[in-house]
Amino acid sequence: MTKSPEQDHDPGDVAVIGMSLRAPGARTKEQFWDNLVHGRESVSFLAKDDIHVDETLIHSPFYVRACGVLDTYDTFDPSVFGISDRMAAAMTPENRLFLESAWETLEDGGYDPDRLNAEIGMYGANNPQTAALYSSPPDRVSVGPEAIEASLAWSPDTMTSNALYYMGLTGEAVTVAAVCAGFHYSVHLACQSLLLGQTDMAIAGGSMVRLPHPRGHLWEENRILSKDGHCRPFDARGTGTALSSGVVTVLLKPLGQAVADRDHIYAVVKGSAVNNNGVSVMAYGLAQPERMSACIANAMEVGGVTPDTVSMYEANGLGMPMTDELEVHAASMAFGKQTATTSLGGVKGNVGHGGVVSGGFGAVKAAMSLYHRTLPMTINLTEVNEDLDLPSTPFVPQLETADWETESGIRRAGITSIGGGGYNAHLVLEEPPSLTGRAPEAEGRPRLATLSALDDEALARQRARLKDWLAARPDLRLDDICFSLNLGRKVMARRWAAVVRSRGELVAALSGDSAHGPATETAAAPRVDIDAFQRSEEGIVGTGKDAQELSELAAAWVTGQQVDFGSLHQGETSRRVPLPTYPFQPRRFWRTDW
Repeated sequence: MTKSPEQDHDPGDVAVIGMSLRAPGARTKEQFWDNLVHGRESVSFLAKDDIHVDETLIHSPFYVRACGVLDTYDTFDPSVFGISDRMAAAMTPENRLFLESAWETLEDGGYDPDRLNAEIGMYGANNPQTAALYSSPPDRVSVGPEAIEASLAWSPDTMTSNALYYMGLTGEAVTVAAVCAGFHYSVHLACQSLLLGQTDMAIAGGSMVRLPHPRGHLWEENRILSKDGHCRPFDARGTGTALSSGVVTVLLKPLGQAVADRDHIYAVVKGSAVNNNGVSVMAYGLAQPERMSACIANAMEVGGVTPDTVSMYEANGLGMPMTDELEVHAASMAFGKQTATTSLGGVKGNVGHGGVVSGGFGAVKAAMSLYHRTLPMTINLTEVNEDLDLPSTPFVPQLETADWETESGIRRAGITSIGGGGYNAHLVLEEPPSLTGRAPEAEGRPRLATLSALDDEALARQRARLKDWLAARPDLRLDDICFSLNLGRKVMARRWAAVVRSRGELVAALSGDSAHGPATETAAAPRVDIDAFQRSEEGIVGTGKDAQELSELAAAWVTGQQVDFGSLHQGETSRRVPLPTYPFQPRRFWRTDW
């Protein structure tokens, strides 16, 4: 592993360099974060006509019409992946969501799958029940190519291998079955593979679509589903949680390599651990405090982290007094006696229980908290359950959103996920390293910015989204923006390019016509003397020294020529930064019979 010239890193550290999320009430991780810091609840309360379950069930006095609805559960953009409409309909909703999320995660990290010469591990958890509810398996009497492809599209097992295949990647593909701890298990396996050198980067996550969708739940006494549809973590009046769906993926790389590669880093995985209760005195499926405590302590030990430096604890937090008490007791044993204060939170109050992706909601919350140095409020917590005995623990409920101050000098978060069947899992995240000593950006230097899409409509949406993104983030440097656009996006048929000297010029070009527009059959592009440029295996080589040369490169590129962007940015100190990902144009795909 390459050591950073700026900071000596623990060889076991893994960087989170990309993230993608779709959750109830949030199409992106940025919307999700905004909902958290403003204390919004994204569980919907449905009309009877909106629920697709048996009529008898709906009219039960114990049926609760609450659900964390995922708006995009039945839509997909197959054209980006070269997938036919027939195959798109055959794919289960979880397969489709995971594929789009993996694409977004890679783009968020600033990588183009076509230019990656690396082994990419793909690890994901899903719900095997979804495939059975979505459609019956295809008839396997025929073993022709179509039957085989339909089987692989439908199977929960091939979710991760499908993602590798349709994204044009190679590496490990592991689909995880660990019920509600699935996301954590995926990240745990991905980190192990990275640290063993089996993969260069890894995408890990989970995808969950509860069918029928949308749906409510049947309330039963002393079960984990809420009586009124609201989840109240750590509250004396809590009665459980609501069901929800979603998808979360993260892009991982060994930290030292991520720093050397000038990657953007949201957070650092310091340690992870998993175990199972096995046989215990607790009822099967309930948390076993000693085993959960051992899992939490092991994750901290693996990362060389002492409990007094973990100032945020994101709990599994089902919002049911008995389960919350068991979890707080287990975490208290792992943290031991200490005087440091640890913020206690639970994201299920915001989005409900996402099954295999529920740990992902908590992990993204923690990563964004570390990145923004902010602790979001825990909503629906108005009467703290006294039986938790919080004064005797290091935990203090996070009742209001606040700046994250820490007594230890470094921000760290622990995130617990548990699953029925005795699964326990814990992640320890740390704030990203502080990268200092970077020279100021050269003012007035001309730079080339590029965008591409499958069609002109998508290209126009990209321009609009990038313009709004830049307006909201005035701290982004032009050299980083151009570096990330030119090297971190798949090159498609419809192209746009601009030569600019400042952020203002780029915003103006995105807003108007002061740039090379999309290449079309009738567009009159400037004549370019292609023979005047040197070439490499990657395309036309430019030095990037003057605006005229860049303008000629831009004109060549939008008319379909291949440009060696690596050579163009050679010797720069530009870094990858998050920018808007591809604007999928989803259509509804739903199949109930074969």
